[in-house]
Amino acid sequence: MFQPNMMEGQLHPLDMTQNTSESEIARIRDDDFDSGTKSGSENHEGASGDDQDPRPKKKRYHRHTQQQIQEMEAFFKECPHPDDKQRKELSRELGLEPLQVKFWFQNKRTQMKTQHERHENTQLRTENEKLRADNMRYRDALSNASCPNCGGPTAIGEMSFDEHHLRLENVRLREEIDRISAIAAKYVGKPVVNYPLLSPPVPPRPLDLGVGTFGGQPAGIGGEMYGAGDLLRSISAPTEADKPMIIELAVAAMEELVRMAQMGEPLWMTNLDGTSTLHEDEYIRTFPRGIGPRPISFKCEASRETAVVIMNHINLVEILMDVNQWSTVFSGIVSRALTLEVLSTGVAGNYNGALQVMTAEFQVPSPLVPTRESYYVRYCKQHADGTWAVVDVSLDDLRPSPAVRSRRRPSGCLIQEMPNGYSKVTWVEHVEVDDRGVHNLYKQLVSSGHAFGAKRWVATLDRQCERLASAMASNIPTGDVGVITNQEGRKSMLKLAERMVISFCAGVSASTTHTWTTLSGTGADDVRVMTRKSIDDPGRPPGIVLSAATSFWLPVPPKRVFDFLRDENSRSEWDILSNGGVVQEMAHIANGRDTGNSVSLLRVNSANSSQSNMLILQESCTDQTASFVIYAPVDIVAMNLVLNGGDPDYVALLPSGFAILPDGTSSTLGAGCIGEAESGGSLLTVAFQILVDSVPTAKLSLGSVATVNNLIACTVERIKASLSCENA
Repeated sequence: MFQPNMMEGQLHPLDMTQNTSESEIARIRDDDFDSGTKSGSENHEGASGDDQDPRPKKKRYHRHTQQQIQEMEAFFKECPHPDDKQRKELSRELGLEPLQVKFWFQNKRTQMKTQHERHENTQLRTENEKLRADNMRYRDALSNASCPNCGGPTAIGEMSFDEHHLRLENVRLREEIDRISAIAAKYVGKPVVNYPLLSPPVPPRPLDLGVGTFGGQPAGIGGEMYGAGDLLRSISAPTEADKPMIIELAVAAMEELVRMAQMGEPLWMTNLDGTSTLHEDEYIRTFPRGIGPRPISFKCEASRETAVVIMNHINLVEILMDVNQWSTVFSGIVSRALTLEVLSTGVAGNYNGALQVMTAEFQVPSPLVPTRESYYVRYCKQHADGTWAVVDVSLDDLRPSPAVRSRRRPSGCLIQEMPNGYSKVTWVEHVEVDDRGVHNLYKQLVSSGHAFGAKRWVATLDRQCERLASAMASNIPTGDVGVITNQEGRKSMLKLAERMVISFCAGVSASTTHTWTTLSGTGADDVRVMTRKSIDDPGRPPGIVLSAATSFWLPVPPKRVFDFLRDENSRSEWDILSNGGVVQEMAHIANGRDTGNSVSLLRVNSANSSQSNMLILQESCTDQTASFVIYAPVDIVAMNLVLNGGDPDYVALLPSGFAILPDGTSSTLGAGCIGEAESGGSLLTVAFQILVDSVPTAKLSLGSVATVNNLIACTVERIKASLSCENA
């Protein structure tokens, strides 16, 4: 006997009776399916439940009006499964029986499911045909194998295992290049020519020989790039002739990255502190192909790091392949980034096979370390075991230029899915760089590979994943005073703090977009200043903004510097702008396991009662490689709106703050974490942004520069004095 609502997706036009015959139900179901496939415009009017006669009866239909259909369509979008109360309400409004409404919704759901299944079947059929064609090609390749000695036909058994494996690998790589080329052709409008794989028998082409090959050729746009001081802005998208080489290079780079991430000794030598060092001679033997030999005067920096992070593997891939999300998550490392051209968006609705030509500028938060500009291709691929990999490799050899001061050999990460929404990330960072412009203060940190290495990328990712998990948390305990539990308020405040951090990081490094002027004879150690005009930017007050920054060494471990600067109780010891007032935390949002990771709203109760109370938004964050304390004065009315879930983009911010790095000595780096390091010194960067004139066209006065310079010098002296007393 038919039971009503046993399976969703089946049509049940008559589930009000228990004694209807099965043949009658089958007939009604068929009739009703006809009406369902006509967009629900017709419906059966319900037969008598007492009639046991299984013979076919004359069909009777009731055609719904256009207005009734539109109302039900609109309701369906909001709620495909209305309950009894909703069905009765609808039937009353539309002048229909509740059963008619019920049948219409059942039919509509079935119709949608059928369409979805039909679409899925088409996709699966296409994939199946593609796999069958691939299988045939592999068979042909195996059947046409030839003997490497005599050139005659041979059976598989006559080949060595290694040679057979290499042949299969070659065929697989060829297939991948062909597939990506075909995808790329769709987007560029013309077919991409086949390009032979780089291998030892093929005569070396410019890609193999590195920068030296182009010695006799004009530098193209390269010369003017460096002269203008802005490499990234000058680079244009690749030409048609470049694209086959880019695709080939990306495929080879993916193979290299996967092996670099998985291989152990002798390629990676383990140090006493547990870190790994790349054996360069072994690397050259293992990977003879690629972007060519290392240029003269360039140093090699290679590192590898693994961590488990609290984020789904698919979300991680999306962050890495979306330039805006990527540069936001890694704002402490990436000062600017741009996608020049998308050669492939991937297949099957995800990033598998996606190819992007990009430029980016990598930074250390200090004006004393030049940024590293890179022009590269990013390639994403899903591997057979469910692992995803994203690889970058430089394309600088396509545009040879004396401006190139760093280049990326295959670098990136492997992402493996783990239970409960976690992912295992193995990061490889392999660059060659001319680091002669680095200030002596930072030379040790940069040459050790910790300034730009894999550990910094992974530590930043781990911290940001915790921050994102915190932003989405809904089970906030209400016991603590000042904890913001309002979900919308938390999101708005975190978004505002995120913009504050991005603005601070972008304004403190020696980026090519900024021109720093070093002040001398002022009694301060190398204070650098620059001005920026703010016009029509809702997130920044209009006028002339003066930025000042200085970096110096402290004989105090990074953790103690961080704890001192983030603590509101010790703020009056260094914060001149708080004017000796008492600083009190009004609200905070925890951002992860470490108590130092939080966003706070502080109130300064000024000693001068005539002065209005000031609010300060502050984000403090720390990980294994760097710490930040960043803050900005904020308007009380604007912050009330934000705490109630209002749009934070219109809150004007001028962030100031501190970036704290270990000094690069073995004692701070060997501890494995800033939080654990109890010896060694710190490199502290202090930066201020101050509105010196609310008229953007005004001239900058020397008095304004002297005031800001004095402010930063006094702050530095206060911090040194407080920490030296504490250290004594």
